Amino acid sequence: MNKKQKVNSKKKSIFNPGILVLENKSIFNGIGIGYEGTATGEVCFNTSITGYQEIISDPSYAGQIINFTFPHIGNVGTNKQDNESEKVWTRGVIFNSEITNPSNYRSLIELDLWLKKNKIVGLTGLDTRSLTNFIRDKGAPRGTISHKKKGVFPLKKLINTTLSWPGLNGLDLAKTVSTENKFTWKGLQTWTKEDGFKKIKKKKFRIVAIDYGIKTNILRYFSNFYCDVVVVPCDSSAEYIMTLKPSGIFLSNGPGDPAATGVYAIKIIKNLIKKGLPIFGICLGHQLLALALGGKTKKMKLGHRGANHPVKNLKNNKVEITSQNHGFEVTKNNLPSKIEITHRSLFDNSIEGIKLKNKPVFSVQYHPESNPGPQDSHYLFNNFIMEVKKYAKKKRH
Repeated sequence: MNKKQKVNSKKKSIFNPGILVLENKSIFNGIGIGYEGTATGEVCFNTSITGYQEIISDPSYAGQIINFTFPHIGNVGTNKQDNESEKVWTRGVIFNSEITNPSNYRSLIELDLWLKKNKIVGLTGLDTRSLTNFIRDKGAPRGTISHKKKGVFPLKKLINTTLSWPGLNGLDLAKTVSTENKFTWKGLQTWTKEDGFKKIKKKKFRIVAIDYGIKTNILRYFSNFYCDVVVVPCDSSAEYIMTLKPSGIFLSNGPGDPAATGVYAIKIIKNLIKKGLPIFGICLGHQLLALALGGKTKKMKLGHRGANHPVKNLKNNKVEITSQNHGFEVTKNNLPSKIEITHRSLFDNSIEGIKLKNKPVFSVQYHPESNPGPQDSHYLFNNFIMEVKKYAKKKRH
């Protein structure tokens, strides 16, 4: 960093105060970064070391303020390709250390400017360990994050704003983040250093993805398997979906309370299960599938967010290190006998995967597309495509 940059860095620290106010009236002071404004949401923490652009742009973080436990965020900058959604829905971000200059050949814009462009309020210079310990002990609180150049914060108003926000319980956010119109994915595969994002020319199988907040890298994974992916709004009827002639159905990740989204989604999924197609769900899609099969969900105290979560595969007794982002879970009690539990968390023994015993219908709570995160769970896409092939072959005969 040169002398001029150091001066600019100090100016930013002096002239851009920021504050976080929690629902219990706890106050955390910091340095404002990103968009100058105020935002309210659920304050959670993410333990990932890499992949901050993918995390912040994940639609599943709608309604949330992310506290990053890893202190050095921003060192690789940002680019156009790594966004997981066209619009960033995250309410705010919190970092421990000041953003450093990017040092990655793919970087096009540094993180602070990217946050401004996407209207994301941020704080740095905060005691993120103390905030993480608070969340660990008390659960994920409601909070308001504010960044103002003048540094005058109306604390009473910020506290009232925080307390008046209802929280994620009972909140359907899928309709907020879902596509408004059907579209066909352009067929780009996952990024490689040699080829970048390669476009597939031959498409073998039609997958209909119900968009509750789908990540772009999930679509790229389906392209790796030469799938023609049609993405439809979250409230699309089963009858309409079947007119698209799918060989498989994907239930995407997404934000909010699954029980609230389930008001319209459960009926759709139930009707699709009756059609006999292979169905694969991830994250919110996993929770909605469980609800459609007669299970129940509940809000977690902390949630699971990070790229280091151990999950045991009960079918082969192997442990997978997984990438996760969810604040609700499928409850263990009163699961219908037709549901088989396939995966469990080794952190808290919560349900991480289920399947329907007599049909090619299954789901997991974590993110096997692993952006960011370890690549232990890619096999789930293989398993789904194998069922899609079987179904497509049966339809031809």
